[in-house]
Amino acid sequence: MISKKVALEVLNEALSTGADYAEIFLEDSLARGISIENGKVDTSSSVTATGCGLRLLKENRTVYGYTTDLTRNGLLKLASTLKKSFDGERILTVTKFDLVKAKNRNPITRSYNDVSREEIISLLRIGDDAIQELKDPRIVRTISSFSYHHRDVTVYNSKQRWFRRQTEFGRAAYMVVAANEKGFETGFNGPGTQTDISYFTKKINLKDIALDTVRVALQNLEAKECPSGVMPVIIGNGWGGVLFHESCGHPLEASSSFLGLSCFSDKNGEMIANPVVSAVDDSTIPGEWGSIDIDDEGNPGQKRQLIKDGVLVGNMIDDFNGRRKNMEGNGASRRQNYKFCPTSRMSNTYIENGKSTKEEIIKATKLGLYTVGFNGGSVNPATGEFNFGCSEAYIVRDGKICEPVKGATLIGKGFEILKDIDMVANDLAFGQGMCGAASGSIRTNVGQPTLRISKVFVGGRGGELK
Repeated sequence: MISKKVALEVLNEALSTGADYAEIFLEDSLARGISIENGKVDTSSSVTATGCGLRLLKENRTVYGYTTDLTRNGLLKLASTLKKSFDGERILTVTKFDLVKAKNRNPITRSYNDVSREEIISLLRIGDDAIQELKDPRIVRTISSFSYHHRDVTVYNSKQRWFRRQTEFGRAAYMVVAANEKGFETGFNGPGTQTDISYFTKKINLKDIALDTVRVALQNLEAKECPSGVMPVIIGNGWGGVLFHESCGHPLEASSSFLGLSCFSDKNGEMIANPVVSAVDDSTIPGEWGSIDIDDEGNPGQKRQLIKDGVLVGNMIDDFNGRRKNMEGNGASRRQNYKFCPTSRMSNTYIENGKSTKEEIIKATKLGLYTVGFNGGSVNPATGEFNFGCSEAYIVRDGKICEPVKGATLIGKGFEILKDIDMVANDLAFGQGMCGAASGSIRTNVGQPTLRISKVFVGGRGGELK
């Protein structure tokens, strides 16, 4: 998008008043989406984004700005404006750029840009037609959608590095709203991938996914309200990992932990979880939703061990926040697009497989709750306090999964539930989502095997658990 010669000029202009680091982030992206509502093609959208972000650092201070004017004069004007935040003498000059090489784990085989609108609509109808054919009067609204995003990113920085990264993501989603005289309920499924469209035609079954979305919505229409109280809770594999992501993952990002704003600040080397718990953030898994080859600071993606046998051993670190602990970034710097300043973020974050089985965990639970999905919640990284609503849940009695319940909310503190996880199964799976934080909304995988929390407060309107 710009020449190396112009990049050198811009960086050196930005560095002229004493900044000790400067970085140019160039992006050209295209996002498209198609949706079918109640069986009819409803919308088709296309959004492009082209621009440049420029970041300057000096010790623990940072300044950031962006522009859509990618001319030489436009970029030099941005650099001249930002450099006014510092008033010292030049301490750094950039003279060349060396290419950052990284393994391409997510190659683009068939670009979504080459997939026709008609092909995508036909793909969506695999699931949408299955829903419409049910002709169930309780189904009052259906939305089937497909979205994809192509990003072309180039970075130049004052470490005399440069790299280019091209990525593509695709996601199919089904939402079903069901209603009767008791009210209405919603079901949702949205599998995503960083591989091509063959993932949706060969690796997953969109008909089954769509019908499962209907099942959850209709089941919750008839389900009783969840009882409340402190009880054992079994959390299903895959999307159940959002609880760890929110209540424990965010506090382990350097942007919180290294600033003393996390419940896990300065606890590295300490036992923070039950020894059956080991957790990882791994951006190197080929084709996964949250994977990256190179982060937004030019550091290769890594597999980061966060917790090992209950002991806190690592964090997700970006270069800037790493300065506070005299540590290098470990490939965790990410941002939504050129309008956002990067910071430490999760990628594919999960609890590792344990030694139990799902069946053993259920059999070992006399009375409690089994939940396999969440529909929203909140967390305070500083205190670890969280609350999450369950989208699909069941009562467990005498080692068996019994009646479904709705309206369950898990309430607690992340650092407490880590110690109360007493059984972890061996059925690791992932769920795809979007994570919002200071550097915008990014793609992240959550994941875990089936596990049991020995005690956690469950909110509900169904009285006492019996």
